[in-house]
Amino acid sequence: MKVPVNEPVITDEAKKYALDALETGWISSSGEYIGKFEKAFADYVGRKHAITTTNGTTALHLAIAGLNIGEGDEVIVPDFTIVSCLNAVLYTGATPVFIDIDPETYSLDPNLLEGLITEKTKAIMPVHIYGHSADMDPILEIAEKHSIAVIEDAAEVHGATYKGEKCGSFGTVSIFSFYSNKIVTTGEGGMVLTDDDQLAEEMRLLMNLAHSPGKRFWHERVGFNYRMTNVQAAIGLGEFEHIDEFLAHKKWLGEQYTKKLSDIPGLILPITKDYAENVYWMYGLRVTDELGISSDDMRAKLLEKGVDTRSFFIPLSSQPIAKEYKTHECPVSAEVAATGFYLPSGLALTQEQLDFVCNAVHEVVST
Repeated sequence: MKVPVNEPVITDEAKKYALDALETGWISSSGEYIGKFEKAFADYVGRKHAITTTNGTTALHLAIAGLNIGEGDEVIVPDFTIVSCLNAVLYTGATPVFIDIDPETYSLDPNLLEGLITEKTKAIMPVHIYGHSADMDPILEIAEKHSIAVIEDAAEVHGATYKGEKCGSFGTVSIFSFYSNKIVTTGEGGMVLTDDDQLAEEMRLLMNLAHSPGKRFWHERVGFNYRMTNVQAAIGLGEFEHIDEFLAHKKWLGEQYTKKLSDIPGLILPITKDYAENVYWMYGLRVTDELGISSDDMRAKLLEKGVDTRSFFIPLSSQPIAKEYKTHECPVSAEVAATGFYLPSGLALTQEQLDFVCNAVHEVVST
């Protein structure tokens, strides 16, 4: 058996709506499914406005640009996250300021925020990692105290909650990704959400080439072409209609892995804080010295047995493109990155595949 790290489930509704978009000719960035998908997701998360984009990276860029953040400004970004978060800041000419993470949730450590805020700080970007939310209350309190925007990256936590409220409903603006391995997918795609009318208007303008209001093809601003297609939105709407069963599968996956792997000393399994509902977007493990094997070696041995895995994110502050922005160490991020990887966690994962993966982990550890 070979078990891929991710395999999506494409619903009958997604196929039906996409075919409808194709047959009616509405295949580009106009069509009914764009609005339907935006409204359905905004209502689900609890936001007033939703704007689809081409992917999660462009959603982040649009959010930062919409807030008029640019050269001379600073954005606090967790050191442990995908490079999209760094790129989106750099696209605008702003300066990323890296913050270390909580060793259990892998999201930014709110206790370190005050020491990094300067008069140039314009935004904080909390990123929910692998299906578990960041601790939002202290982040929001500090941001309000200093009049700083909060850009909530909810790319990996569709349906997750923080203190009973949906992730993506917090802060000035939030973003989601709909890449193929996400709980709701459009293949490639993203979305920005906000309750701020003026910010929503600004982001819609910038997203669509910044045509001047009332005078198409007249451009007084530099805009972007970040429009999602109607075909992608059709797929997204069809997938979204099954989000509850997708989340149930993710919960089952997380519980099964934890049950079957919790007897291995030296293996750190995901936790769920009492404020969070973990949706286990990816089931991440960490290897300690007690096991006598590195995470890289363990991944290699699992691959030999047919189990595909992925390493954890490489810290942003250690990336070649970030050398000039590294001002301090982030030791927790470095430790987590060096010792972690995640197991197959796709929506198509079966009981047979999950059992095979867990048996392979036990076999590798035992030898």
